[in-house]
Amino acid sequence: MKTERPVDTDVTPTPAERHHPGLKLALELGPLLIFFFANLRGPWLAETFPVLTELGGPLFIATGLFMAATVISLLVSKIVLGHLPVMPFVSGIVVVVFGSLSIWLQNDTFIKMKPTIVNTLFGAVLLGGLFFGKSLLGHVFNAAFQLDAAGWRKLTLRWGIFFLFLAVLNEVVWRGAAVWYAPDAQAADDFWVAFKVWGTMPITILFTMAQMPLILRHSVETASDKT
Repeated sequence: MKTERPVDTDVTPTPAERHHPGLKLALELGPLLIFFFANLRGPWLAETFPVLTELGGPLFIATGLFMAATVISLLVSKIVLGHLPVMPFVSGIVVVVFGSLSIWLQNDTFIKMKPTIVNTLFGAVLLGGLFFGKSLLGHVFNAAFQLDAAGWRKLTLRWGIFFLFLAVLNEVVWRGAAVWYAPDAQAADDFWVAFKVWGTMPITILFTMAQMPLILRHSVETASDKT
């Protein structure tokens, strides 16, 4: 009986990742937390550092600091961990592009649509890969665990759908907040930023944990596991 081999990947854990397992998580969550607290403390930041008022209101100040933190996070990841993780790298590019447009045009629509664009892109790529017989998620997560081909297909499908769900959720939240809190634009911004951190992140963590039974069922033993 022919056994399925794990998906080949060019993503392998670096020695730094093995010795600093929490650093990668901190680098990915750090910019988001800075975005939240910068928006929350926007008036104080503008008063303490007047140069930041050149960026605009609290959300634009938060956006500028979010962009800077994202770039720093990617640089630290490259220097310390030895490589740029795919998803944060793609997300970082969109953050810089859409954040710059938001500040330049003083239109927060661009930064609010960033999660929609990124999640739609990820979802479309994963589901599109499946359409062509490729379980692309294996090339991202294979450094963390090894699955058989069927496991990667199922996990890729679930994550593809979940990314599209997050894209729709972001649109519902920020557009709905604009209507619900009208005409208080700052309250709408605060709600969206808070939900982005304290709503989207817990939902993503719960979804990730819910995939563990599938991962355990389709895990395969590697040569390194046997030594």
